[in-house]
Amino acid sequence: MFSRVARFAAVAPVAVLLLAACGTNKNEAAGGSAGCDTGKGNLVVGVIAPLSGDLAAVGLGIRNATQLAVDEANAKCAVKGYKLVADPEDDQATPQVGAQAATKLSSDDTVLGVVGTYNSSVAQVVQPILNTKHIPMVSPANTNPSLTVGPDAAHPKRQFENYFRVCTTDAFQGPFGADYAVKNANAKNIVTIDDGKTYGVGLVQQFTQQAVKDGAKVVDHEQVSEKDTDFSGVLTKIKRFTPDTIYYGGEYPVAGPLSRQAATMGLKVAMMGGDGIFDAKYVQLGGREGDLATSVGAPTDQLQTAQDFVKAYNAKGFKDPYAAYGAFAYDAANAIIASTAKTLGDAGTWSASQRKAEIKNIGSYSADGATGSIGFDEFGDSKNKVLSVYQVSGDNWKPVLTGTPSGN
Repeated sequence: MFSRVARFAAVAPVAVLLLAACGTNKNEAAGGSAGCDTGKGNLVVGVIAPLSGDLAAVGLGIRNATQLAVDEANAKCAVKGYKLVADPEDDQATPQVGAQAATKLSSDDTVLGVVGTYNSSVAQVVQPILNTKHIPMVSPANTNPSLTVGPDAAHPKRQFENYFRVCTTDAFQGPFGADYAVKNANAKNIVTIDDGKTYGVGLVQQFTQQAVKDGAKVVDHEQVSEKDTDFSGVLTKIKRFTPDTIYYGGEYPVAGPLSRQAATMGLKVAMMGGDGIFDAKYVQLGGREGDLATSVGAPTDQLQTAQDFVKAYNAKGFKDPYAAYGAFAYDAANAIIASTAKTLGDAGTWSASQRKAEIKNIGSYSADGATGSIGFDEFGDSKNKVLSVYQVSGDNWKPVLTGTPSGN
């Protein structure tokens, strides 16, 4: 994505006074251009993500990247006559809290759309709430396939017309990880564990199906809770199967300690998981050298299309890293903003009744984003199926393979 940070010459104090005397409303605030007429007021880009708690490392990157997209749009007067404002809501990675955030945003007629959510389980309750007001929802991170195509993948049916995502799904991530585990890491006897949540359960199912097709044996499956801290019981069961890989469907707050405790109990085989464990905090919490994770897209810091995003993000001085999904949030926010601009044109006035047209424009949106090619299929899913495998090296992850699943 080309940088949207523009520079404008300072306006002389006398000129500012003259403009004020004439009653012209110009956006002089930081993040907006002195040349932008914002007399029609503010429009809101909402964010629903975990901004506190164990998953805040991911959510704060989503929030900050959305703010960056909003600031850049204001700097170039992207939506004529309006100033864009980001409204981040903390869902605490909890469906009930996410529903409250969605209800709050849906009561505001100035909301253009929502960037979110991170958790698929939260998305399940947020989708219908926003859909009742035709508020577009573009997720940077939801990977459970049923959110778009429904529970029966053999007979896909779009669930909500307002819902889109800029990341690929576990229907591709699970098999991609399984292919690597079996064909590259030579895993033949695999134990799987999930955390009982929508994302983790679905990811393990997709991984298992492909691993078996590839010739591996899934010799045991266990389940833990996201609240668990002592995994000795589950690990004792697993140890008797002498697996050569443990595949975990869930997120890093559990996965890190699980990996550490596995090693202390003599299970020194690599643990593997999906994008839910792909964060530096996984290593800080106990993830070990050689552990593996898949994540959607190519490595952000290696993508040519992401260089302007990375520079602009760093220049903002955010104290939190953009993490795994910052670049995706940036692309999601830009899809909402560009589609709003297209809906209104140069002289249009916003009203909530225009959301249906905005949804249609998001559906046809196409751009070269920070994460690569951005576009949506008939279900609202990303057309970009690129995935990567990462391995723990030192205190962080290093990429070892980037590509697309077989047949894509």
